[in-house]
Amino acid sequence: MTQATVELLAKDLDNNGGIHCPSAQADMKLWNNHPRVFLDIAHQGRAKCPYCGTVYQLKAGEVVQGGH
Repeated sequence: MTQATVELLAKDLDNNGGIHCPSAQADMKLWNNHPRVFLDIAHQGRAKCPYCGTVYQLKAGEVVQGGH
């Protein structure tokens, strides 16, 4: 199984500075879903889903606003 890397814009993150996986951003199909998990992107600039291995990372130059 190939692990995907999904580049995110700051506007893609929720108010907590993260995203949930599975995510529409990763173009996941219904048959390939796993339990929903919150991934904190704002603090490290990237996070890896513990279920499917998809890596979500901020696109180069993106800045998260709001004190994250």
